[in-house]
Amino acid sequence: MRALHFDGTVPRVTERPRPDPSEDSALVRVVLAGICNTDLELLKGYMGFRGILGHEFVGVVDQGPSEWHDQRVVGEINFACQECPMCQENLQRHCPDRRVMGILNADGAFAEIVRVPIANLHIVPDSVPDEVAVFAEPLAAAFEILSQVDVERGGDCLVLGDGKLGILVAQVLDAAGAHVLTVGTHPDKLAILERRGIETVLTSDWVPEPTPLVVEATGSAEGFERALAATKSRGILVLKSTSAERRNINLAPIVINEIQIVGSRCGPFPPALSAMEADTIDVRSLISQRVPLRDGNEALRRAADPSQLKVLIEP
Repeated sequence: MRALHFDGTVPRVTERPRPDPSEDSALVRVVLAGICNTDLELLKGYMGFRGILGHEFVGVVDQGPSEWHDQRVVGEINFACQECPMCQENLQRHCPDRRVMGILNADGAFAEIVRVPIANLHIVPDSVPDEVAVFAEPLAAAFEILSQVDVERGGDCLVLGDGKLGILVAQVLDAAGAHVLTVGTHPDKLAILERRGIETVLTSDWVPEPTPLVVEATGSAEGFERALAATKSRGILVLKSTSAERRNINLAPIVINEIQIVGSRCGPFPPALSAMEADTIDVRSLISQRVPLRDGNEALRRAADPSQLKVLIEP
């Protein structure tokens, strides 16, 4: 099968062996896959990943249990052992022995076929088109914030970053009733939120004011410092960015201002799929381009352009 494989130095579209089936997994024929910032960071050395890239996808079950055959699905990316204490507490995303699709010891979805544990699959509602369903994983990551912190109706929230995840987070917080201000550097991206009545400001015009809930989603290491400076004393700072870059950080403001730092990664798929079915979150406006898998390297290059949002790969 054709796949976009990373050997630790250069990503290449090449022929790879078709995954072997197993009794607890399904082989999914990928229909669409999305490139996210984490994929780009992997190319810079993040996690030391080697293998087929990609973890955002929608596809059709090609081989597996009969009740799943031909079902249109999306899939959670953490492949857990299902036996450890974390898994027994339904915290499979934090299984110490987990593999992570396209990120850690498991091949990903930039391929014609991807193998996914049955336990990770979710059926896509018929009314949700493929170009929307492919956003299930990043939208779930945005919904994770609601499971981690209390978002007060009418409460002030600040989102730093106008990339794909930042735009999704701002919409989820707005739908939860918060008053959201999103800071970014691209007027065309911020316009997506403005059309939905969400307040935005360009970084160059932003005058930081202490805010009780701040979400850092810039995708850059320096974003943390700006977010920390904007967090109100005894406030909450949610970190969404993953970066291969390392920076020296002054921890004193966290102690002095008694700020809670919340790391936030993957999230629950059911609320994301429900939001897609109800059409309460705009994801279509985030699609910049669709590129065939055979041009996978070009797709990665385009996705790395800061002016772009979501680049989709079509196997």
